[in-house]
Amino acid sequence: MKKLLLHSCCGPCSTQVIDFLKDDYNITIYYYNPNIDTDQEYQHRLGEQKRYCQIVGVPVIEDGYHSSDFLDKVKGFENEKEGGARCPICFKLRLQKTAQKAKELGYNYFGTTLTVSPHKNAQIINAIGKSVGFENDIEFLEGNYKKQDGYKKSIEFSKKYNLYRQNYCGCKFSRR
Repeated sequence: MKKLLLHSCCGPCSTQVIDFLKDDYNITIYYYNPNIDTDQEYQHRLGEQKRYCQIVGVPVIEDGYHSSDFLDKVKGFENEKEGGARCPICFKLRLQKTAQKAKELGYNYFGTTLTVSPHKNAQIINAIGKSVGFENDIEFLEGNYKKQDGYKKSIEFSKKYNLYRQNYCGCKFSRR
């Protein structure tokens, strides 16, 4: 089976994506989310991610909480609305790090769970992923995991496993 390093923003978003891809890929979750606004929120989401992955037997690689990575990249875009010009910068930051880690560790592909959210533009995320993949000489696995009731399924998985579901993407600007 081909090896996939799958960036995940949180446990609930990873549920449906892991379920959808598990028969075709040997998946490892990559948890790199410097956009999350507080260490407490970061640790809570990470804990839920690890708990779910332990249940389904998927390994997790965590890269630490580096909020300055995000804040440095989005400087000047703090007042953008959610879904505006700040978000693609954040997507690229996380996908670049995922691609680099996937290449370093010998994965065949890298991807992300971000497109399961109805609040995230899959076309933008996939275009960024393909570009980052080209730059890093590793293939990006495109997806729009909200299709075919993907988001609804992620909610059902979250209820089944009693996962914490946050009500914002994670950055302090979206919390407003």
